[in-house]
Amino acid sequence: MVDTEQTDNPTSDWYVVHTYSGQEERVRRNLENRIESLDVQNLVLSVVVPTEEQIEIKGGEKKTVTKKVFPGYILVEMIMDDRTWRVIRETPGVTGFVSSGDPPRPVPLADSEVRNILHQMEAEAPRVSVGYSTGESVKITDGPFLDFMGSVEEVNEDRGKVIVMVSFFGRETPVELDFLQVEKI
Repeated sequence: MVDTEQTDNPTSDWYVVHTYSGQEERVRRNLENRIESLDVQNLVLSVVVPTEEQIEIKGGEKKTVTKKVFPGYILVEMIMDDRTWRVIRETPGVTGFVSSGDPPRPVPLADSEVRNILHQMEAEAPRVSVGYSTGESVKITDGPFLDFMGSVEEVNEDRGKVIVMVSFFGRETPVELDFLQVEKI
């Protein structure tokens, strides 16, 4: 269990809770139901599954998807005491808190870590996610080098570009292309 200091005005902290991978949303719903039914809304303030929007490029098409930032984990803002510890710990699908020490004690996240995670979730522009890596063989599907084969020399996710080494006139030449202009072979 958790030892807590008794104060007149306890403050809340964010904690990382481990769940079964792929069950984060189910655990969040279970936890929110338990918080309400056990009347601890004033002690357990927020339950968040950190996600972000990503643009995936598959088969030459862009698709916006929501991805979990930390699969197998959820964030809980709470005032830690024995009661709230039990509410979280005894929720189906929860395997424990991220802890340290002997005996293990839940470790709150630093304020800067929480700000970074929440800022990442609120980012306006989705992050581009591509499956290209250096040395991989690709086929050019658009532009003046249509149907040329080459190998990935460099990937620039921030710009949505890839540099492909293409052989023409007997020489390897770097060609900068948009992610949508190439596909894996």
